Formats: sequence, C-alpha cells, structure tokens
Amino acid sequence: MSGHGNVINATSALHCPHGGRIVIAAASSAVRVDGQAVRTERDSFAVQGCPHCIDAAPDPCLTVQWSPPHGSVRVDGEPVLLDTTGGQCFGADLLPRGNPVVRTAEGVRCR
Repeated sequence: MSGHGNVINATSALHCPHGGRIVIAAASSAVRVDGQAVRTERDSFAVQGCPHCIDAAPDPCLTVQWSPPHGSVRVDGEPVLLDTTGGQCFGADLLPRGNPVVRTAEGVRCR
C-alpha cells in the first residue's frame, strides 16, 4: 500500500470481495473535490447485498474498516481514503471476510 492513488469519493464503486455493495452509512466531512464528497477514515461504511454463505447459511459482510498508511493526505485531520488504501470487510461475528474492492474513475490523484 502506498500514499499515492485516486481519491475515493461519492462516485467510487466500492464492493466487498463477494460482490456486495459498500455504501456510506455516515459521512464525517463536507469537503468536496471536483464537486464530489471526499471519503475519510472516520466515515462509516456498510455492506449491502453480500451473498457470502458458510455451509449454506448466510454469513454476509456487513461493515468495512479502513487502514490508511502513516502520513496520508488529511482532511479535517482525518486520513483521506484512496483507491490504494488498505481495508477489511467484516461480518456480524467481527471476523474478517476479505479486502474491499475499489474502482474509481480517473480523477483527483494524490502523491
């Protein structure tokens, strides 16, 4: 992981490793870049529609925890999320389910 990458914003496509959609549950910053809200580590994310099952029983991803590298670009004192920022999806049992998949349109790039 590096401190370089495209900024995750309101138009970024975020998914759990099983294809569920990651949505913003609560945003902490009103900062916008190119007219789109910038996502930070403090924002809360939820997973919708994860099809993951164990032994035919639903066991979906529900939340995401991000891990920006030290020295990340910050907004209001919080690290900005980039498409290179590490993260982990978790189920109800708080066990890790895998890394989120991030697709951003070419946009604001941080270096």
